[in-house]
Amino acid sequence: MALNTRLDHRNPLVFDTHELGRRPGAMQRLSREIAAPADLGLAGVIGVPEGAPLKLNLRMESVMEGVLVTGTVRGTAAGECVRCLEAVERELKADFQEMFSYPDADDRGRSQAEPAEDDEDTLHLEDGLFDLEPVLRDVVVLALPLQPVCREDCLGLCPDCGLSLNDDPDHHHDAVDIRWAALQGLVVTDQDDEKDNMSGTASDGVQSAAEKQEK
Repeated sequence: MALNTRLDHRNPLVFDTHELGRRPGAMQRLSREIAAPADLGLAGVIGVPEGAPLKLNLRMESVMEGVLVTGTVRGTAAGECVRCLEAVERELKADFQEMFSYPDADDRGRSQAEPAEDDEDTLHLEDGLFDLEPVLRDVVVLALPLQPVCREDCLGLCPDCGLSLNDDPDHHHDAVDIRWAALQGLVVTDQDDEKDNMSGTASDGVQSAAEKQEK
């Protein structure tokens, strides 16, 4: 094995294909349980917690261009309900298939004059090793819900006080239409003025009666 490989065979997401021997048709199956890497999922929404167990089942097949990897990943994702903010857990299962090309496969398949297209998207073997982490991140994100909910009929939170409507579906606040608020103010003012006028009239009547008695 070359000493200058950039991949570390001790990394649980790095796999060795040397047993296939670049013999087209050769196949190898393996299972591995690993600890989930950090930030696996949708940031701030839902994802597999760092260190949580992930189960991988892989089938590696040698083909002319490289090694075709077909597999399944299983685990448990955790996040928050987007409606009521309660904790949410989802069982995760995602299937994937990816080609890891031999470093010289593209060169053998095209002439010197042809440009190298999609090299950035092509995954290569490095001294017989491949890193599954980029593939794993893509398939996990695609398998997770963009807007997780604790249940399909979750009622969410009261927009006025934040109470969970799941706990009290009949909860509500008596709201006043702001279009009538100004008119209600005028009504209150008019009623107050009328009361003041009535009080003033009554006082004037009492005062006039007292003056008549003095005379």
